[in-house]
Amino acid sequence: MDKLIDLINGWVWSPALVGLCLLAGLYFSFGTRFIQVRRFGEMARLLFSTDKSQKEGITSFQAFSMALSGRVGTGNIVGVATAIGYGGPGAIVWMWIIAFLGAGSAFAEATLAQIFKDSHNGEYRGGPAYYIEKGLRAKWLAVIFAICAVIACGMFLPPVQANGIAISFANTFDINPAWIGLGVALLIGIVIIGGVQRIANVAQVVAPFMAILYILLAIIILIIHASAVPAVFGDMIRSAFGMNEALGGILGSTIAWGVKRGIYSNEAGQGTAPIVAAAAKVSHPVKQGMVQAFSVYVDTLLVCTATAVMILACQTYNVYNAQGGLLFASQVANLGEPDVSYTTAAISTLLGGKIGGLVVSIALFFFAFTTIMAYYYYAETNLVYLFGKGRMEQVLIWVLRILMIASVYYGSINKANKIWSLGDIGVGTMAWINIVAILLLSRMAFKALRSYEKQKKEGKDPEFDPDELNIKNADIWKKNS
Repeated sequence: MDKLIDLINGWVWSPALVGLCLLAGLYFSFGTRFIQVRRFGEMARLLFSTDKSQKEGITSFQAFSMALSGRVGTGNIVGVATAIGYGGPGAIVWMWIIAFLGAGSAFAEATLAQIFKDSHNGEYRGGPAYYIEKGLRAKWLAVIFAICAVIACGMFLPPVQANGIAISFANTFDINPAWIGLGVALLIGIVIIGGVQRIANVAQVVAPFMAILYILLAIIILIIHASAVPAVFGDMIRSAFGMNEALGGILGSTIAWGVKRGIYSNEAGQGTAPIVAAAAKVSHPVKQGMVQAFSVYVDTLLVCTATAVMILACQTYNVYNAQGGLLFASQVANLGEPDVSYTTAAISTLLGGKIGGLVVSIALFFFAFTTIMAYYYYAETNLVYLFGKGRMEQVLIWVLRILMIASVYYGSINKANKIWSLGDIGVGTMAWINIVAILLLSRMAFKALRSYEKQKKEGKDPEFDPDELNIKNADIWKKNS
């Protein structure tokens, strides 16, 4: 089974997908004239704006927080360690590159999600399945994406987050992972049974608060190791482009691991964040597009970088080649293979072993817990798309909740490598379908952006009219106009 999982993972995450992610990011960055730079200040301001005339949906900040909770998880702590462990310090530079370019992809997919969203039981629902059906008029592909999303977000991805929590607490406090898994499963059950509003309420408090605390801790550690910081950034740049003598032979792995872990962490192009983006109530789709582009920056350029520079400045990492050979060994005894121990060891240089482990465990718990909440919402939305209204929908939602709680427990008691491989398969499969779809629909995202910027120049608060732009099947906007 492990060999089969690795084989499928290799097919999904072939160099073709890595290249597609980078090229799509480039295409949307140029197509929007680098909106992620031009409108940076406006992105931040839009976090706190919402269209009060619309009774349905959640606020822009709640949508941002839910998307951030999906983005900031084990990928920011364990995923960064894995990227460094198998790609060297330069993998972090490629995470930055895919984040910068991916902000363009994130803008496009979130804008499309808003354009083609739908109303369901007093809430907005949307995402790739909706814009593939309504925009591309390819229901068969929309159904395939929705099925992949339910399986990936409901069963493949939650175990990755739960595994990170279990390993961290088990290593620090010698607690049986089964007990940790049981506790996390019960807590997640309480939240997801409350529905999207409860998820949004929890996310808007926990996700930003934990991200800020974690970044502050990283800053303190960097101040203490200030003399090492210039060398760290120098190593990252040299390694990223194959100029490091010891690590030059793994340049392909450096790029691949940076892109793979970058997408896993920031979700740009993956197709999950637009599901949350569609739930927001805004007067124009571009507003939520810019909010979601901003959340990519927060995830990768702030939280992931905080983890990376802590690990690199404290030199609490090993680097392996594709055959498992050790290319670089740190001075920390018993560090082992890439996992949460890299970050724990770095923070322990400041706080000591037990306290450092406690801090990482708590941070990882909140990051991963809010990510699991977001995964549930992603899976539920695609289940709603597949089965619509009625008794069958409610029955299947309860089945999904039970399966998700079980998958959280499963992830806590199984090996990390297998869990991460299944998660990568889920992310990669969704990314293949979604990136192709948003490239084919890019014309509509660009039209919406031109409409928005024209109205801004005229001094208006932009409003969206699909008929004016000759965009079909955006019926929800006609009802609200």
